[in-house]
Amino acid sequence: MRAWLLRIHDAASRQNFQGTFVVSGGGGVASARISHFSEGHDQYERIESLDGRQRKVFRHNDVVNTVWPSSHVAMIEQRGMLNSFPALLQAGDDGLAAWYDVKADGLDRVAGHEANVLDVKARDAYRYGYRLWADRSSGLLLRADVIGEHGEVLETSSFSDVAIGVRPQPESVIQAMRKLDGYRVVKPALTPTRLENEGWSMRQIAPGFRLVSCIIRQMEAMGDGGADPAEPPVIQAIYSDGLTYVSVFIEPFRAERHGRPMMGALGATSTLTRHLGDWWVTAVGDTPPATLKMFVGALERRKP
Repeated sequence: MRAWLLRIHDAASRQNFQGTFVVSGGGGVASARISHFSEGHDQYERIESLDGRQRKVFRHNDVVNTVWPSSHVAMIEQRGMLNSFPALLQAGDDGLAAWYDVKADGLDRVAGHEANVLDVKARDAYRYGYRLWADRSSGLLLRADVIGEHGEVLETSSFSDVAIGVRPQPESVIQAMRKLDGYRVVKPALTPTRLENEGWSMRQIAPGFRLVSCIIRQMEAMGDGGADPAEPPVIQAIYSDGLTYVSVFIEPFRAERHGRPMMGALGATSTLTRHLGDWWVTAVGDTPPATLKMFVGALERRKP
């Protein structure tokens, strides 16, 4: 199992490819043009949205520039590889077989490429299953379906066209990252921390998940993609079982900003919000709602 997934994971970082990637689920469709180049230990990535409001993302290793041309705002962040494409299989996840059953399921074609098909079934109700199509030659993930508990497809992410093994063009990314004249440049601070250091504890987490990151970040202002210095900082804890993620956000409660607590799902993504004393908690993840309920229900304030 792990060998299959490692090949997909490695292909995403080591292969040079360009293509159009389409995500559909929950009644919506979004597409983006993706270019990825690898040279030695360096990775370069360019993602441009093709639907709705224009947004461009440029990445050189863990430095990410997100640009909104219409509002002339550019955000520069220092991120780990957690946000690289595709977000699949974190290093050190040796216990995946306890939570997923992976079987080869023949051959198929995606975007003109021969693909190995993998059937990934969840072993419990805290995660969804997957159906994965990986390019036979390179291992690049060409398509991924998220499968619900009744076998229904909740979300599909797929290349509609892709060229693998293209000539690397790192300068096309580097030059774009330098062209920020006329943009309001925002550099939100991301400070590593621990929940305990911020006066919180998590009594338990969903089976198979582990904490992979905990930071204090400035919340991004709605509408312009920038970070508002007047906004109070937000704690973000990210948990992963190796294939999927749950993010838990904690921020001071403000009646004018936060509405009523809610639980909702759109495609494969579930969202849960809760008013906890003077705080507002939001949990988001491509998981069943029960997983988010466990995380939020286990969160405790340890300091007055």
